[in-house]
Amino acid sequence: MDNQFYPPQGQQPYGQPGQQDYGQQPYGQPMPPVQPMPPVQPVPPVQPMPPVQPVSPNTGSLRPPVGYVPQMNIPQQQTSSVSGTSSVSGTSPVSGMHQGYGDAQNGYTGQMPPYQQPYGGYPQQPGYATYQQQPYSDEGYQHLFNQEQQMMEQPPAGFPPQERKPVKPRLKLTFFHVAVILVALGFAGWYLYSQFAPEAAKYGTIASGSLSATHTGDCLIVRNEAPYDAEGVTSVLYDAEEGASIVRGDYICKVYSSGYSTREMNTLLEYREQIRDYQKELLEGETTYDAKLTRVNSDVLTRAKEVRDMIAGARGSLANQEALLSTAIEARQQYLKQKYAADQRYSRLYDDETSQTQRIDSWTKQYTATGEAIVSFYSDGYEYGLTSNNYQTFDPIAVRNMINGAKPELSLAQKGKTTIYRMVKDNEWYVLFLSKDTTWNPVNGQVYELQLERFENTHVSAEVVNFTRSGGELLVRLKVTSSVKPVLYMRTCEAVLGESMDTLMVPERAIYTQDGMTGVVVVEGSTESFIPVNVIHTDSGNAYFQAIQQGLLFENMTVRLF
Repeated sequence: MDNQFYPPQGQQPYGQPGQQDYGQQPYGQPMPPVQPMPPVQPVPPVQPMPPVQPVSPNTGSLRPPVGYVPQMNIPQQQTSSVSGTSSVSGTSPVSGMHQGYGDAQNGYTGQMPPYQQPYGGYPQQPGYATYQQQPYSDEGYQHLFNQEQQMMEQPPAGFPPQERKPVKPRLKLTFFHVAVILVALGFAGWYLYSQFAPEAAKYGTIASGSLSATHTGDCLIVRNEAPYDAEGVTSVLYDAEEGASIVRGDYICKVYSSGYSTREMNTLLEYREQIRDYQKELLEGETTYDAKLTRVNSDVLTRAKEVRDMIAGARGSLANQEALLSTAIEARQQYLKQKYAADQRYSRLYDDETSQTQRIDSWTKQYTATGEAIVSFYSDGYEYGLTSNNYQTFDPIAVRNMINGAKPELSLAQKGKTTIYRMVKDNEWYVLFLSKDTTWNPVNGQVYELQLERFENTHVSAEVVNFTRSGGELLVRLKVTSSVKPVLYMRTCEAVLGESMDTLMVPERAIYTQDGMTGVVVVEGSTESFIPVNVIHTDSGNAYFQAIQQGLLFENMTVRLF
């Protein structure tokens, strides 16, 4: 075997003990060529070991290197070949392996006790001192192991020393320790779950919430209007304009009944033309100057010129100018009638006109405004049965039928009459809204934004009056306090109702039903109180609500979760 170790004084062995040129070689020397190994000689029979000779004082006691095992020195001799193998001669490779290890001349001067060979038959090698075996004790060869450990811990030449990390003692866990750790972890997990898991919490707080949603549906428009009708209507002469705002006393229209005919009016116009022609004859026969007649004629001409100017684009009120012209004409007619009252023919023509006028008036009725409103001469048949006074009496089914075209029934007194016009109150109208979202919970008094079809750019504010659920439909009754003109001719349409309001919010688990009422349980110390609420909307585990009785619920109040 190879005996490699760290030699003294930084030198290394070269070759094998017993070989030629074996010895201490300095670093960096070229390696000599390897000599061929001599043939292996057969091992002779073991000879008894001679007695141990004491070590001479001049040589001292030498200690073999750590891990060194004494080797046998096999005699060198020639043997014949075995099984037809040719004989070989030479030196055994294991002979002389210990040369240069046990003397001070080769540099190794370690002292060791005499070593006694436990077996015989080996010749003592040159320069090797026997080792006297000592009796076994507790210490034994501990010093050898300590030296070996120190040599193993030393790094090779050229490498820096490394610090050994201290080995921490291992903690031994018993069953009791494991049980305590499991109980502690279980308690910590339960506490964290009960405090932070939403489904495990027992209490919550009231927070402020902003709710924004849209609802679509079908609408039925209800206006605050009063229709006017008449029997046997033949024709209508309109005095007011369609959609005009009128006040009390304004002429609206003149209605002619069934006894009236255009022939009666033509007869009246013929009498008036005869009076005009005869007046011209009388005025042309005047020979004296009449200052009053000149003045009334001048007034008529002046008022007529003003009317023409107004028609041509002059600024002013055309209605007022027409009224002034009519007054001037009437003043002239009265003066001429008074001036020629003694003329029999003239008086008879006036009598015929008066009689024909009275005849026509018996078949004609003049209508005037009874208050401030918007006048319209169009009707759809809903004005009598659907009014601002009875719109809350209709359920969702009746409203759906009217949206589909079914008109309210008329009373016996209203049947057979013709609607002439209607007076509509401005800045007040109502909407019957059938929502497609039947789960929506409107809030009475809440104001929403209403957008009607055909009026995409027009939005009005609508206040919830009340609502009804019936027949799988949700009917919301709304009040609008804006101008009625955008819906003056509209009865049914589709609409979008948007809501954006500030509400209170709690976890949905806080909503509790008690005695058929929905509410929340407020916790104040050890006292719990049930307060009814109106749930508006639920979303993402939260419930948006408003208190039925104001002033009882506020933010950051604690509520119980169920």
